[in-house]
Amino acid sequence: MTDLKGAVREALARLELPDGGNMISRDMIRALTVESGNVRFVIEAPSPEIARLMEPLRKAAEAAAGQVSGVESVSAVLTAHDQPKAPKLKFGGHAQPQEGVMKPPGVKTILAVGSGKGGVGKSTVSSNLAVALARAGKKVGLLDADIHGPSQPRMFGLTDKPASPDGKTIIPLQAHGVTVMSIGSMLAEEKAVIWRGPMLMGALQQMLMQVDWGEQDVLIVDLPPGTGDVQLSLCQKSEVAGAIVVSTPQDVALLDARKALDAFATLKTPVLGLIENMAVFTCPHCGKDSHIFGHGGVAAEAEKLGIPMLAQLPIDLDTRLGGDGGIPVALGDGPMAQAYALLADRLIKGGIV
Repeated sequence: MTDLKGAVREALARLELPDGGNMISRDMIRALTVESGNVRFVIEAPSPEIARLMEPLRKAAEAAAGQVSGVESVSAVLTAHDQPKAPKLKFGGHAQPQEGVMKPPGVKTILAVGSGKGGVGKSTVSSNLAVALARAGKKVGLLDADIHGPSQPRMFGLTDKPASPDGKTIIPLQAHGVTVMSIGSMLAEEKAVIWRGPMLMGALQQMLMQVDWGEQDVLIVDLPPGTGDVQLSLCQKSEVAGAIVVSTPQDVALLDARKALDAFATLKTPVLGLIENMAVFTCPHCGKDSHIFGHGGVAAEAEKLGIPMLAQLPIDLDTRLGGDGGIPVALGDGPMAQAYALLADRLIKGGIV
């Protein structure tokens, strides 16, 4: 899918604009998705006046994409900046009062993935679990709710920006069979998000309720570390079926993991289980196992609290390379992909997804 998407972008780049450049170099393509040979994208014109002149170019873009080997169908939509009836999407305002719970209409199950502290691999687990569930045949959405430190765009190799044809509805991006929404796709990668609680809650509300999630068997919410505003808003305002807590075996990580477990208990959100990440390092040269962050701490905590131990995942170079390269390790067929497939299978057979 990634190669086909790249081939479509190359085809669009060959269409020169009358005033120079092309739609790729001029950053006019939004929400480019390729799924089972079906291509969809939005062409964002600089102004409504220019958009009215671009219908021939839209048709040419559809034709060019349709010539790419492997493409079955193409749908391109024209939009423009500063349309009077389509105001620019604003992100991070205060949450708007609404009746009922915050649950997208097409989403069957919301699953939260949290941690007590940062750096334990929560986002890596979220991305690979999403891919593993998609490979198992489930329709999966992934909401990157780590507003201050969004990482899912990098982990999924997403460089496009979500489109908003009407200034209200947000069209999420797709990669590796997963529908993804992250504030990291709305901003430059180096741009800091400096928001207080009410703005965080407003952003969470927008990403849940203004995004066109479509029909999804499960929406995985990659929470920020800790027990702050986003966790509180999600668990109080939405219907979360359950939470998974990720920790390393290290005592300091377990101290904070216990706080995350207590927070979910206080918010009456069921904890589906614990995942021990970075459990062991196997030397690629001698084959010796080293327990860099300690051994057995998460398993002991799970047994003590009567919570399922869902997985013990090692420190793995391919996992790190896949996350940095935008190709989650769960897409492969190695030991780590099999571990995530087993985790996905466990959730499916348990009736969670």
